[in-house]
Amino acid sequence: MSKRDDAIARYEAIIAKFPDVERKGKANPYTSRNGNMFSFVGKDGGVALRLSAEQREQFLMKHNAALAVAYATVMKEYVAVPEHVLRNMRLMTKYFASSITYVSSLQAKPTTRKPTAKKSAAKKPAAKKAAKK
Repeated sequence: MSKRDDAIARYEAIIAKFPDVERKGKANPYTSRNGNMFSFVGKDGGVALRLSAEQREQFLMKHNAALAVAYATVMKEYVAVPEHVLRNMRLMTKYFASSITYVSSLQAKPTTRKPTAKKSAAKKPAAKKAAKK
């Protein structure tokens, strides 16, 4: 099993402890609440959590961690979860819950999905045929 596959399996095990959280993203797993992403697994297999400023600083110091980097960009509110924390279910559950609490306090982002077209157009030709009779 690759490092990334192992990280995804551990990530999914943590998410499973939170029934109201849904894993999203097929190629790049992530979680979000109210349109705000709060965790993800990077292409390198690193797991990142979004924490409040105070919790982030404590996490970075306590676990000798760094800010997460994705696509060559430093993710300022995300910590890169070290391997020893990722393997500790109790710690990961605690930090994941903190991440949910923090992101739940943020203002919801409006959805960017485009509305889907209604499929009532297929019924119109049948209605025209009935009117011609």
